[in-house]
Amino acid sequence: MSEGRERRVHPVDEVLPPGRMAAYGLQHVLAMYAGIVAVPLILATAIGLPEEQVVYIINASFFMCGVATLIQAIGFWKFGARLPIVQGTTFASVTPMILIGEVYGLPGIYGSVMVAGLLTVLVAPYFSKLLRFFPPVVTGTVITIIGVSLMPVAIRWAGGGDPSAEGFGSLSNIGLAFAVLVFILALMRLFTGFLGRVAILLGLVFGTVVAAIFGVASFDTVGTSSWVEVTTPFEFGLPTFAVIPIVSMCLVMLIVMVETTADILAIGEITEKDIASDDVARGLRADGLSTAVAGVFNAFPFTAFAQNVGLVRFTNVKSRFVVATGGVILLVLGFFPKLAALVASIPLPVLGGAGLVLFGTVAAAGIQTLSRVDLTDNRNLIIVAVSVAFGVIPAMVPEFYAGFPENVRIVFESGITAASVAAILLNIVFNILGRSEPQATHSGDAISHVPRDREEV
Repeated sequence: MSEGRERRVHPVDEVLPPGRMAAYGLQHVLAMYAGIVAVPLILATAIGLPEEQVVYIINASFFMCGVATLIQAIGFWKFGARLPIVQGTTFASVTPMILIGEVYGLPGIYGSVMVAGLLTVLVAPYFSKLLRFFPPVVTGTVITIIGVSLMPVAIRWAGGGDPSAEGFGSLSNIGLAFAVLVFILALMRLFTGFLGRVAILLGLVFGTVVAAIFGVASFDTVGTSSWVEVTTPFEFGLPTFAVIPIVSMCLVMLIVMVETTADILAIGEITEKDIASDDVARGLRADGLSTAVAGVFNAFPFTAFAQNVGLVRFTNVKSRFVVATGGVILLVLGFFPKLAALVASIPLPVLGGAGLVLFGTVAAAGIQTLSRVDLTDNRNLIIVAVSVAFGVIPAMVPEFYAGFPENVRIVFESGITAASVAAILLNIVFNILGRSEPQATHSGDAISHVPRDREEV
């Protein structure tokens, strides 16, 4: 009887043994820590924040990423998609925050973040009704572009980080990244159980040890960081509220809603869990609530982290409680700066070797979704082709939109957003307007996951 009940538990709701949950959760944290650190560093450099403020904001970001991930994965009331989704600071907010910070300072940034987050909570149920505009031809294209647009990030990491920096692309950097990649592939080839599923984690540990032996890894910040630090509300003063910053941040959150919707649908595809408009609404509310609270605790807007979507696909570990464990680890890192500094000491080439596997896996998941789409129909073929083209522009030619107005650049300089907008609009034009027949694998407000042996070939 207990065995029957166990079988009825969806893999998303499965609770694994504590040791495995801790290992898988730590793997999620290590896969996304660079994204947490990057946004405060970029912002600080642009508006000239002192080092102690940057360190404080990074710790606050770890703390709030933990809170946001727990809200999204565990959920309460009408908040949280209750899916294995890791939350992190969105890169779509970087440029607007720099512009706001140069005029209004950190209080102006946090004021606009709070208001935009609250408005997202209010708009979420209405935005989620647009789920019918995300059929497999759209979601498959967007998931593919998520992976493709992340690949340059992994490549830059493998080269050493900044292409303009001395030593970028050196033999030692690329050799280290390649060694990590080969190590991960070897584990995947030799082991199919637990060791194979934590191949990314073991690869990161292996790469860091090798880097330390050859003097490439630096742990200086671990020694200088404090042991304990508590993030307090409004550390940089009470927030200020101005119309232009609020409007700019609301536009950012509109982009976040598109990206998060695509990520939720991607996770639904990967975990084979039906996604309804209510699930999307709860996920978007979680984004909005986390963002509003982030403004109070000195952090920035949140979205689902695409690299962790790839990790779910790579490991096939679908439990949301694994991701929640990662959220707890992030919380702990936010309280203990030495631990956060230790995680941040992993060399970028090590991350790059793992990123090549992770981000490629996301693209492969998108291609898997597109395999269910009738691409012999030229309408679907055009949707995929043009959307992919729009999606790769920012990654291939970052300066392409340099002459456009700032509000346009915010949308189209994100390959994920550009591909999403293009795919949605083209699907409306080619597949919705003037057509009465239902589209493949859609059922009402939910995405239906057809068993593999019953799919059309």
